[in-house]
Amino acid sequence: MMFMCSAKRTFWLTIALLMLFGGFSLTAIGQTKKKSAKKSTASKKDTKKKTSTKSSRKETASSKKRSKKSKKMPAAEKRAEAARKKKEEERRQAALEAKRRREQAAREARARKIAFENGLKTETRANISKDDTEGENLTIRRAAVEALGKHAGTVVDMAAKTGKIVAMVNQDWAIHDGFKPCSTIKLVPGVAGLNEGVINGDGSIAGETGKLELDDALAYSNNAYFQRVGVKMGTAKMIEYAKDLGLGQKTGINAPGEYAGKLPYGNSNPRIYSHADDFEVTPLQLAVLVSAISNGGQRVVPFIPKARTEKISYHPRAKSIGLPMNRVKLMIPGMMGAAEYGTARRGVDASMGVAGKTGSCIGKGTWVGTFASVAPIEDPLYSVVVIIRGQSDGRGRYAAAVAGKIYDALRPMIQRPRGQFLNSDVASNPVRPKIRVGEVTDNEEDDIDPDAVADDGESPSDDGTRETIIVGAPKESKAPAVKKLITRTAQSRPVFKNVIITVKKRPEEKERPRVVVGN
Repeated sequence: MMFMCSAKRTFWLTIALLMLFGGFSLTAIGQTKKKSAKKSTASKKDTKKKTSTKSSRKETASSKKRSKKSKKMPAAEKRAEAARKKKEEERRQAALEAKRRREQAAREARARKIAFENGLKTETRANISKDDTEGENLTIRRAAVEALGKHAGTVVDMAAKTGKIVAMVNQDWAIHDGFKPCSTIKLVPGVAGLNEGVINGDGSIAGETGKLELDDALAYSNNAYFQRVGVKMGTAKMIEYAKDLGLGQKTGINAPGEYAGKLPYGNSNPRIYSHADDFEVTPLQLAVLVSAISNGGQRVVPFIPKARTEKISYHPRAKSIGLPMNRVKLMIPGMMGAAEYGTARRGVDASMGVAGKTGSCIGKGTWVGTFASVAPIEDPLYSVVVIIRGQSDGRGRYAAAVAGKIYDALRPMIQRPRGQFLNSDVASNPVRPKIRVGEVTDNEEDDIDPDAVADDGESPSDDGTRETIIVGAPKESKAPAVKKLITRTAQSRPVFKNVIITVKKRPEEKERPRVVVGN
């Protein structure tokens, strides 16, 4: 029995010793692992330190080498290097200074331009306040002043047949100052070309085929067309006809200080026929020119009926320009086309029988917009000329818009004779653009006033393809019927004698009968 108790004690003692030994073993293993991890971390830190130390040592060595090399660099090389760095810095500073100067110059130029533009408007207002309004139609004058609005410009409204001034706004610019006439000068080579046989009766240029013709060349203000016409005639002929039409000389108006203008003597550049280089005209001279083309070739003498005695003794004076009007009047469809579908179409009401010519160019430091016109074309009563100056609004289309408001004021006094002088067959169809099927409607190019870029020598194509387009129309589609603007009545009194004009056919139409112009 004692032996069994001893055996149990021994067993449990053994078990306890084994457990104690196992615990010590696990603790030892854990400590060993911790020591191993610490050694590994320390090893890594030592490696990094060694790497950093080596890199630092290398940089120090490299720096020492550069220092030694720098110390070894000859004094001459050191001076050259310093001089090179100095020049680089000077160039950099010079570039910065040049940039600052350019920016400052641009700011000053903008300021000068704004001041110049504002000065033009201020001058216009001051001139208008000093205008002598005696003898003018004050109702029309008020309408003209309102139409001009904030624009810097001038307006001349003259009786086309007699030369009597109806209203003249900013008289100083209208009589005493000269301006580049821009594309309105194209009226001169047009008249000259017709009379000299350079332009055929159908509007084509002699010796050319498949090109733009006179009607559309006037309506769209094509530069190349009139340059070719002018080159065929030469500068001397151009000047001769300009003088016949009243340019380069005083009109004879009963007002002091009239400016005679300037003609392009000695200039053979084709731009004189399209852009009016070296021309200077007064708005009054343009009124005389455009009325002479439309009133049977009579160049009137403008007159301001200032006093009662002058009104009683005044008799209209005019001088024939001595040109066969059966040819000169072929200018009229194209001038009507400018108002109906060309460069002035958005500014004036073509139903009032307005015929004219726009112009846009750069002259005297800013843009110049011109519009010279007459109405009603069948029996001209009024010649309205507008000139606007300004960077933003000096364009022919704006000048036409001012004229359009003046014509609105004149509407009660304009009774259009409804005769066969210029019915729709003559006034519209021959000059209206052709119609081609299957291309873009309302071509963007048609929406741009060609005169707006005239000073750069750009204008609509003169290859004969300027057309109104219909999108998606079937091939058999025909041109829409053109509503007649004028009908014949017994009261019609044409200005010109009878002239026969053969009307051109459209590709999709049969030949139309010839039209008799006049009685």
